[in-house]
Amino acid sequence: MTSRSPNVSAQTPRRPALPERAISRRLSALSTTTGAQASTTQHELTEEIEEIKRYEDFTTIDWVQDAAREQVRRRARRKHNAGVFELRGSLGWRRRLEDTYDAGQAWIVVTLVGAVIGLNAGFLNIITEWLSDIKLGYCTTAFYLNESFCCWGDEKGCPEWHRWSSFWLFNYVLYLLFSTVFALASASLVKSFAPYAAGSGISEIKCIIAGFVMKGFLGFWTLLIKSICLPLAIASGLSVGKEGPSVHYAVCTGNVTSRFFGKYKRNAAKTREILSACAAAGVAVAFGSPIGGVLFSLEEMSSYFPLKTMWRSYFCALVATAVLAAMNPFWTGQLVMFEVRYDRSWHFFEIIFFIFIGIFGGLYGAFVIKWNLRAQAFRKKYLTKYAILEATLLAAGTAVLCFPNMFLRIDMTESMEILFLECEAGRDYDGLCEAKNRWRMALSLAFATVMRTFLVIISYGCKVPAGIFVPSMAIGASFGRMVGILVQALHEAFPHARFFAACQPDVACITPGTYAFLGAAAALSGIMHITVSVVVIMFELTGALTYILPTMIVVGVTKAVSQRFGKGGIADRMIWFNGFPFLDNKEEHTFGVPVSQVMTSEVTSLPSSGLTLKAVEQLMAENKYQGFPVVEDRTSKILIGYIGRTELRYAIDRTQKESLVSSNAECFFTQPAAIAAQTASVTAPPVAFDAIEDASGQQRMDLSRYIDPVPLAVHPRLPLETAMELFKKMGPRVILVEYRGRLAGLVTVKDCLKYQFKVEAQETSTHDPALEIRQEKLWRLMNHAADWLADKVLSISGGHIKLGGGRGSNFLESRAEDPRDQFSPILASSSHDILDGTENADDGVELQSPR
Repeated sequence: MTSRSPNVSAQTPRRPALPERAISRRLSALSTTTGAQASTTQHELTEEIEEIKRYEDFTTIDWVQDAAREQVRRRARRKHNAGVFELRGSLGWRRRLEDTYDAGQAWIVVTLVGAVIGLNAGFLNIITEWLSDIKLGYCTTAFYLNESFCCWGDEKGCPEWHRWSSFWLFNYVLYLLFSTVFALASASLVKSFAPYAAGSGISEIKCIIAGFVMKGFLGFWTLLIKSICLPLAIASGLSVGKEGPSVHYAVCTGNVTSRFFGKYKRNAAKTREILSACAAAGVAVAFGSPIGGVLFSLEEMSSYFPLKTMWRSYFCALVATAVLAAMNPFWTGQLVMFEVRYDRSWHFFEIIFFIFIGIFGGLYGAFVIKWNLRAQAFRKKYLTKYAILEATLLAAGTAVLCFPNMFLRIDMTESMEILFLECEAGRDYDGLCEAKNRWRMALSLAFATVMRTFLVIISYGCKVPAGIFVPSMAIGASFGRMVGILVQALHEAFPHARFFAACQPDVACITPGTYAFLGAAAALSGIMHITVSVVVIMFELTGALTYILPTMIVVGVTKAVSQRFGKGGIADRMIWFNGFPFLDNKEEHTFGVPVSQVMTSEVTSLPSSGLTLKAVEQLMAENKYQGFPVVEDRTSKILIGYIGRTELRYAIDRTQKESLVSSNAECFFTQPAAIAAQTASVTAPPVAFDAIEDASGQQRMDLSRYIDPVPLAVHPRLPLETAMELFKKMGPRVILVEYRGRLAGLVTVKDCLKYQFKVEAQETSTHDPALEIRQEKLWRLMNHAADWLADKVLSISGGHIKLGGGRGSNFLESRAEDPRDQFSPILASSSHDILDGTENADDGVELQSPR
């Protein structure tokens, strides 16, 4: 790796020797001038360019450049505040207060954001519970109360809570109608006002924290629509959860709130700290687990997590959890509905069954990830235009299938609360704890496990706010409770067996609720591939130190099984599926190749002189590269610096605005000796008015102050693994490759990803040619079924009701598109041109190249 000297000029025939090439010397010097006036001008230019970059969509943040710009701001601020402590009177105290406020902005923002997240979570919990219960009945004393509040203190129901009817079929129809309307409303609002509010948002937030720009994903409208539609989506009965969306709306809250503070509005690195803290707070209010939220942000969300970010994450999660506890949304003192306390211990012979539950968690995660990605591919290819219709039909189908089953009919958080409980003190749910119903309950739980798994596969990813944490935990809880019931039956059948010798004769030996608890932990770990945070979250849910060891055993087995079937949880696989440029810092690679094998050799570069303004604008119009290396000339290719596309566009527009510039003006990216003493952007000899046209070719444009004279550059023989570590740890947008001072190529994150996927594809072929054929057949079958249904409705209604048909006649056909639908997985093509760093629409990758 090399760090270039800023003293390279156009007259230097060869690159001078560099005695020190350390990363610490890398400063983004956009100007070679010095002095107080030049420093002020440089700061103003940096701020203007940064303001423009805030609105560039689907680009990556260069964290090295961002850190250098922050250094420029700090120098300007130190100069502005120079001598403040020598001042006397109100002016000095005012500046001291301003400095104190600037230093404490982080804690002010974290406190405000945590409080807002806690309030939002409390209100959403109350609304979600009422909407979920209104499908089954209503409270006669107060219509706005859900069943638990209406029958407060009576766990077996009360006369004040009425079912809609005494007829089972009528209740079935109303349940179906409510579910369909809720899903229709949620999908319609998302599609019309905030397409980014759909889905979980965790995979996108991971990329945003790593530096990927998605305009509007964390905006106010996304926050508002996500908060409104999330209770509707949960109450519709779709097999989706609120924990992933909780992280999304929490991060949206942090982004919107921090924009009111100048420090975070102009500094992406400091905004990243707030976003990481908000992710921790989102998990904290979702599970009532502040420490687990911090660990989740560290383990899953953040690629950069220094100590100060951990402290702020902890404080934000603490404030959010405290506000939620003060609201007490369930009137029980619990932060989440399925919080539980165990007073029984476990026995060592149960470890065998715990390992079995852990194996199930790993297999469940691998199975759901594989088939959900296939469902996502089918949805993106065929159902993009029918997002509202798809969500509505999914909700209707889910209601039809789930209502007959006692565990699928109720809300998933409520079902987990029931499955986690111990069978004592008269607590029961439709005979769950009665020995005579044991086999019926086991079969019902097995059916719920299979059916919920199928529904999660087809539901996760539809265009409503949808998470996968709680559905996975509900699946694991139902499976674990089933295993617990069977183990309990086995113990009662053979109470004196040597295997059960540790059981006391007059005390309940097996607690099926703990098996449900461990099953939930296994399924959550299996789908997300996280370990430590799951253990802590489950500990904070139970408050029982006794079950930390069983939880660690289950999660460890789940992790081991999951790793055998693939790398990364569903959030990581969704990043790949959407084609986001993201390098996971949890992965380790051994490719054994130099960076020259991956780099782009044919690079579009800019000579330091000799290029006209017209040629530069034509070059920018012909490609979409995000930056250009600057060389002394295109023959020698001696590297001088690098200029970003935004900086170049800004420099041209600013120069044209300040003075009359001809299209034949010559552009200089280094200051020639003849004009080095001049400071104007455009230089030209004095000419008469009638000779302007003849003298236009003599004009010069000095763009030297806009280039980065010290770009991050490496040797061609540098190992690819080291280059990938540079991308992960330092976060540059591009790394230049130079050999003896000459530009040899460049490498981007997507070049590394393409090579990585190429190697993985050679090791394990995952392409299934028959899959596309099966998807096409399924789509044709769905079309035939839709046509048949439309014809039947048309004939039965006597031609008065028409489903589909003419243009614009279908209300449920969506025309607003989710911007994420344009992305495709980063695939390694069979030819070597995958390494050229260009992404065309033809090869399935439509993200802008970071070059």
